[in-house]
Amino acid sequence: MEQQMIYLVGAGIEGWEGFGKQALEVIDQAEVLIGHKRLLDIFPNFKGEKRLLEDLSIMLEYLKTTNKRTVVLGSGDPNFFGVGRFLLRNLPKDRVEIYPNVTSVQYAFARIKEPWDDATFVSVHGRGLKPALDRIIASEKTAVLTDANNTPAVIARELINRGAEGYEAWLCEDLGLPTEKFTKTDVRGLAEISSSPLNILILIKTWEPNLENYPVIGIRDDEFATAKKLITKEEVRAITLGKLQLQDDLVMWDIGAGSGSVSIEASNLMPNGRIFALEKNPQYVGFLRDNLKKFAARNVLLIEAFAPEGLDDLPDPDRVFIGGSGGMLEEIIEAVDRRLKPDGFIVLNAVTLDTLTKSVEFLEDHGYNVEVTCVNISKTRTLTEYKMFAAHNPVYVIAAWKGEE
Repeated sequence: MEQQMIYLVGAGIEGWEGFGKQALEVIDQAEVLIGHKRLLDIFPNFKGEKRLLEDLSIMLEYLKTTNKRTVVLGSGDPNFFGVGRFLLRNLPKDRVEIYPNVTSVQYAFARIKEPWDDATFVSVHGRGLKPALDRIIASEKTAVLTDANNTPAVIARELINRGAEGYEAWLCEDLGLPTEKFTKTDVRGLAEISSSPLNILILIKTWEPNLENYPVIGIRDDEFATAKKLITKEEVRAITLGKLQLQDDLVMWDIGAGSGSVSIEASNLMPNGRIFALEKNPQYVGFLRDNLKKFAARNVLLIEAFAPEGLDDLPDPDRVFIGGSGGMLEEIIEAVDRRLKPDGFIVLNAVTLDTLTKSVEFLEDHGYNVEVTCVNISKTRTLTEYKMFAAHNPVYVIAAWKGEE
């Protein structure tokens, strides 16, 4: 028995449905109409069978086997955070025909008179908030589809916690309804607003907090809050980041993150990557939190753990920087070796010959190719009316990888 085509038809904003001629003809010729109650109610005179869209798996079983001409109603463009993705993933594409409509996001941008072709679109509806926040902070303009838990106020408070307040915020509520409302505010104002469950949040970056005077790489050491200047110095940090061979969209572990200087500059270099900064020392954790907020480190997540504890729940890394081991170097290398992706890199900084020797020995024992760079830095300092060079202690930057030399 020949299977029928499945027609996926998008409805516009409530009160602005505006179905095109072809879409209305498809609906008129259908034998079965599937959709949420609000959408089914648009067609009170439909002569065929109406089915309420509730359980997607039940609907899918019907669609896979039906020989009836069926229309599935969606909202706006069904391919935009809609049922289209589900159907196209589970049905042969040649059985699906799509009739898109104006999305609520398009409508919202039109009403606030703001172009949307350069916007990033994020949904937190039934999804985790952390990845969405990373994308929001990395973007200049974002439209956010919220849910009952991840409300606009919750998102605003998380942005404040991340030090990312530089947004003009548009709260677009009850689109197409008599109670339709548009509120323009800032992030702090948004944090105090109770919104309708039917809303779209539009965030437009107006300024970057505290960052306009800071470079992407090469932030001066004294800009970081730290204890007794225990920090990867800026020149060594630049070499370390180079040895990590960072690329966007990577996962990086910063073990013994200290002040977080390496994580923060890595964040600037890979804005769509994910960085996990592990630190357990309470004093360092306080400094690290302050630095992450000061530099709006959009994609760095602080993990308060003493490695190798705390690594199990993290995604497998592409890059690992070991800035401190707390006497657990071999255990950390073993834990990293089990999880590091095949093309991954490990970089360690050692300041003593003992740590250098142990690091090279442990890494080679685990099958790594090892390259050591001895970094000797001398910087000028003023002596009365003269300048002279003052040498820093050498740092050994150890890079390790598997595969061919």
